[in-house]
Formats: sequence, C-alpha cells, structure tokens
Amino acid sequence: MRFNTMFFLLILSCLCLALAQTTYEDCCFKYVKTMKQRTQKHAVEYRMQVVDGGCNIPAVIFTMKRGRELCTDPKETWVRKLMKNIDDKRAKNDGKKPRKHQRPYRS
Repeated sequence: MRFNTMFFLLILSCLCLALAQTTYEDCCFKYVKTMKQRTQKHAVEYRMQVVDGGCNIPAVIFTMKRGRELCTDPKETWVRKLMKNIDDKRAKNDGKKPRKHQRPYRS
C-alpha cells in the first residue's frame, strides 16, 4: 500500500515539473513612449519583434550599452530615426578596430 502511494506521488510530482517547464518567448507587451536624447546615445543595437505566437504587438527592441532592452513602437518617427542612426554607426565602424573605451557592437 505504501509503495503504491509513494509511486503515485512520484509520478504526480514528475508530471507537475514537466508541465511547469514551459518556455516563454522574449516578448514586449507595452511600449516606451519617449526616450531622452541622452538615453538614445546609449542604444547600440536593435531587433524587430513581429506579431507571432505569444508576441501580440509589433515592436522595435533597442539594446543599450549595458544590456538593458527597451521596447518601442515601430510607427514612431523618433524610433525610425534612432534605427537609422544605429545603422549609420555600424556602417561607419565596419572595418575599423573599436577604440579601447568603446564596446564593440554585437551582431
């Protein structure tokens, strides 16, 4: 009797752990409305989020120098300008060795 109870509890706990280990997508659920000019200077890269699966809004996700990510509305004018600035910086720095105090861009 005790063996059956222990076996049942073991199977139940394994089932609960298996169901609890779901993967969550890295999605934005709301936008940053504005970003100060000083903050914009710290943006080093961006990526696009499309409406797919668990991600329910389109977004541009900017990665800052220290790894912080900010979600923005791709329809905003300032967002498109910042994306262009980052692309221009990358094109300018291609082929050049980054300075010691400057962190290299991640691709």
